[in-house]
Order: sequence, then C-alpha cells, then structure tokens
Amino acid sequence: MRHPPAQPMLDDQVFDAIAALAHRESGIKLLRGKKLMVQSRLRHRLRALKLDDFTDYTTHVLSADGAQERRFMISALTTNVSHFFREAQHFDVLSDALLPLFRQKTARGERIRIWSAGCSTGQEPYSIVMHLLSNEPSLEHADFRVLGTDIDPDVITSARAGVYSKAQLAGIPLEHRERYVSPHGDTNGADVVSPTLRQVVSFQELNLLSRWPMRFPFDAIFCRNVVIYFDQQTQDRLWPRFNEALLPGGLLFLGHSERVQNPSQYGFQSAGPTVYHKLGSPQRSVQ
Repeated sequence: MRHPPAQPMLDDQVFDAIAALAHRESGIKLLRGKKLMVQSRLRHRLRALKLDDFTDYTTHVLSADGAQERRFMISALTTNVSHFFREAQHFDVLSDALLPLFRQKTARGERIRIWSAGCSTGQEPYSIVMHLLSNEPSLEHADFRVLGTDIDPDVITSARAGVYSKAQLAGIPLEHRERYVSPHGDTNGADVVSPTLRQVVSFQELNLLSRWPMRFPFDAIFCRNVVIYFDQQTQDRLWPRFNEALLPGGLLFLGHSERVQNPSQYGFQSAGPTVYHKLGSPQRSVQ
C-alpha cells in the first residue's frame, strides 16, 4: 500500500529565521505558538517553488533572488479579515466630529483626504465613503478622496475590483446596499460596489514600515486591527509617522484592542475610545 508523501515540517530553528525575516520586512511579530499556522500557510509556497523542505525555502527567501518570494511570504502570513461597517462607533465619530469640518472645506473648495491603512479587501474604505456620502451628498462633487493601502498585493487587486459575495455584504445597511451595490452579473451571485464609490477610493500596495509616498496630509487615518500584530517598538515608530501624516486636528482611528501608550509623547490626545486627535488645533470632542 502506497503512503502519501510526508508533508514538510517546520522546525524551531527555521521558524525563528522566518519569524525574524517577517518582522524585519513587515513588523509582524510571530511567536513560537504560531509555528503550526506558519507551517500550514507556507506549504503552498514550497509547492509553488518545487522545494522539498522549509530549510531550502528559507535559504531561497533570504537570498538576493528571494525578493519577490518575500512579498509572497508576507502575503501568506498576513491575516486578511475585514467586514463592512466594522466598529460602528467610529462611523458616528465621522458624522459628529468630521462632517462639519468637511462641509466647511467643501464650501471653500479645499481637499478632503482619508487614509485606510491595512484596508484588506476594501470593505473599510468603501464603508467610509458610503457613510459620508449618505450623510453629506455634496461630497460627491467635492475634492474628496479615500486611499486604501495594504501590504498584500492580492487583496489590493480584490479591493480594486469591488466585488463581494452576499455574505460579505451582510454588514451594509439596506439603504446603502440599494444605493451603492448592484449585481455583478456573474454566475456566483456576487455584487459589485458602484462607480460612485470606486471613483472616490483608490488602492495602493504599501508596507507601513517602508517609505510613504503620499504627498498630502490626511484629515483622518484609519489603522484598525493592524498594529496589534506589531511589537511595541514597531508601534512606537509608527505613531510619530501617523502624526506627521495628519493635518492639525486630524483623527487617528485604531482597532478596539489597540492603544497609543502615552499619546502626548507622539503629539496625540485621546478623543474617545480608540480615537486620537492630533494636537495643534482645538480638540473635536467625540466622547
């Protein structure tokens, strides 16, 4: 009786090498308890490269010829889970704290910019635009743009397409679905977000630890459920960069389990649960 070939196994030494590389490339912190998860997610990369074991894989991914594979590796290790209108209280903040400002900026012909950092497959930036346009239709004709970025090129491709299953669309309020979502026309029953949303939102592959090429500061930055995967040192390097990327008085939104320790050290002040106001103008209270 023929037995199936043994699956390649990841030993502690090779895991440590992969974890160190992942941290250096993306800031992701992988503890030994994640070894089985890493092993499972990277086995398909061994098959794609026709490699027999993780030792050969590590040798390749650490080599000068492994730059492209390092991108695939980070993509495989990244958790890409997102939902429309996740953490609903943040959308209340958008209405209460930012819409009055946006109306003023629209009247003056000024630009409005929001960044969704770690946008995954696009639900967050599309939710932001749906919410704001529904509460202030004039933004559709304003200089209003939302940027979505993610380290994973595959999810960026998916986000640009804007095609979602019925299950993925479940979090969208009915009035928004009727206005901003339509059948895609394929055989799987998927729907696509409207051109109105896609002309406001742009997507770009971006590693948060690399150089940020964006030219203009933002009115708000959403970076939710991203920094939780980073160690404290990496987080502490990001806070001043986010501060610099915000306009005075701009808001930084984090995930429900994320916090800026000692926010004043980085030019922020708490503005409610997991929301931080950049110092430099009167605080917009959202509590």
